[in-house]
Amino acid sequence: MKKNVIAYLHTHWDREWYREFEVFRIRLLRVFDNVLYMLENNKIPSFYFDGQTCALEDYLEIRPEKTEVVKKLISEKRLFIGPFYTLVDEFLTDKNCFEKNLQLGMNFARSLGCEDFIGYLADTFGHSKNVAKVFKEVGIDKCVVWRGCADCIPSEFKFSGIDTINLVRGYFMDFFSAPFDFDKKAECIKNNLDKIAEKSGYVLLLPIGADHLGVETDITTQIREINARLDDYQIKLSSPFEYFELVKERFSNFEWNDELRDNSKTFVLQGSYSSRLDIKRYNVECCHELPLADKLQKHFNLNYDKLIEYAYKLLLRNQAHDGICGCSTDDVHAENITRYKKVLQICQTIKDEVRFKLGTGGLGINMGDKPFSGIIEFESCDELIGLQMISSRKGFDNEILQDTQKIPVTEDYTDIYSYLAQVENLRPTELAFVNPIEGETDLQVNGNSISNSKISLKVVGNNILINGDILLEFVDYVDNGDSYNEGPVMGDYGVSADIISTKKLVEGPLRASLKMETSFFDVIVSLDKNSELLRFNIDWCNEDKNHIIQAKFVLGSNIEYTYSEDFNELIKRDFDYNYDIRENLPKEKGIEAKSNTAPMQRFVWANDFGIFTKGITQYEVFKNMLSIPLIRATGVISNPYNSSRTTPAGPPLEVPALQMLGKNHSEFFVYNGDINGYERNLDKVFQNIIY
Repeated sequence: MKKNVIAYLHTHWDREWYREFEVFRIRLLRVFDNVLYMLENNKIPSFYFDGQTCALEDYLEIRPEKTEVVKKLISEKRLFIGPFYTLVDEFLTDKNCFEKNLQLGMNFARSLGCEDFIGYLADTFGHSKNVAKVFKEVGIDKCVVWRGCADCIPSEFKFSGIDTINLVRGYFMDFFSAPFDFDKKAECIKNNLDKIAEKSGYVLLLPIGADHLGVETDITTQIREINARLDDYQIKLSSPFEYFELVKERFSNFEWNDELRDNSKTFVLQGSYSSRLDIKRYNVECCHELPLADKLQKHFNLNYDKLIEYAYKLLLRNQAHDGICGCSTDDVHAENITRYKKVLQICQTIKDEVRFKLGTGGLGINMGDKPFSGIIEFESCDELIGLQMISSRKGFDNEILQDTQKIPVTEDYTDIYSYLAQVENLRPTELAFVNPIEGETDLQVNGNSISNSKISLKVVGNNILINGDILLEFVDYVDNGDSYNEGPVMGDYGVSADIISTKKLVEGPLRASLKMETSFFDVIVSLDKNSELLRFNIDWCNEDKNHIIQAKFVLGSNIEYTYSEDFNELIKRDFDYNYDIRENLPKEKGIEAKSNTAPMQRFVWANDFGIFTKGITQYEVFKNMLSIPLIRATGVISNPYNSSRTTPAGPPLEVPALQMLGKNHSEFFVYNGDINGYERNLDKVFQNIIY
């Protein structure tokens, strides 16, 4: 008896990747024109449009006359769209943006009449266990995954309570487009179906499609010919929805309640989390500033809801996985940066308008969810007595820039000063005036150390010591990898930076700073009054290619587990701290080396030591060392000679900007304390105080 195979037609649409958006959009017009023609003329029963609506929005912007056709096909349940706006990377996306992504995607889909949704995650680089929780909140009870599933996971399982399909052989099935005769095609398809059958029951799921691939005009004829050559299987063109219904009894047979990042069967491409860290910094900043700007405009009735939606769409277009992962062409990422800057311009202007509404005199407001105590920075055109000034610049007074009845003139170009102020227990939405500095300071800084009553850093010879027993090193390694994976070299244990000199940079009652000159770059370490956080700022000009520089923290004992931020929650991960990727590089084709790196959003903690970052989205564990990348410089999207991955993950296009030559910046904060310090220190790093 033949097993039934439910096949669905689709195209996986990277909005931009190895070609730029406008180039791919013109291809999209050709591909989807043909899909609509085939649907309208009953040449195919249905089509699944990749789980995202942004591509359809891009299409209808150029083909608005096709809107009614799209609505008709959706109503007939022959065209399936949504629920996402874009297919974002799950580990580089915070919960707020993931929710906004679903909200925008489902609203657009519903405006066209679609009400049937699957959490379609066919090509994201592994899967967060927290996505299922968000799906449940919006009423989605089905999910499709691929990368990151361990060998023990069958075709159908419960993923954190959601009925989930594991695409055992992936979504990339382009045999029907291959230049083979029917006998060869049938052989290739049978081989894949045999592997899918090992994890399935009597019904199998077969995607038909690939990246940016159109539907073959004779697809129904091809399937008829292939069926005639298959002894064990019968292929039927349908949709994933029919498959979910046919196998609904199987989902409860296996449950998985953890993240999906196993790379023994599929590449999870973890080096993407350290690729193009400039993109990651912009993304983290936008993810913080945009929700804050939204809260501000609502609180002050600015009527900018549509503007905020526009800004979120700009941000989500950048969070599509080949964009935020840093795996695209230089031109694509240049456009990403332009979009990020637009988002930040919108956010900053809303904040400036609020400052104008609040008036002069240093009045501020807490837009966070809980009371805030700590040091904040603000600007003023006035020279204020009794405060710590940290810098000055030339510019126009915000009062002039935001007053629509005025325009700035040359004479208005003036000095603008940056000050520090201390805030105590400022409640949510509470207004406060900046007061002169009061009380004693606990800060101490000299030529080689900086400290307060809670944390310290001292340079002793060539060693940087935090609280006397945590060693910080800056280490440079060879990297022959690419945008997808690091390419470590066997036997390379790095070159450590030497300390050349140290000096006191700033001494004040609210903030002190120490400058360390190293053989790699200068490091400025700052510490605020009563703060648990040491802040590190590094600006330098990178002149080297194919390398990675890490900040390596040597802790007191081996690291068995970490906590890191995922979807604005803490996730625990266990580690084999003895594992060394350099001693386990693959020799056989088709293998991606296991790695002791992992993604994070803004925070990682191990052995009573925590690191907050602004755009460093990866960490590594080895023995008693916790490391974060400051730069990873390679120069190709997919290097066919990558030492950690023996098969290409994309085209071998040279992308010179990926070498990160020229100006680079890195910022992170550390504290020495238990995991409970995460939440209280997060507010210090990512402030919600508007001045």
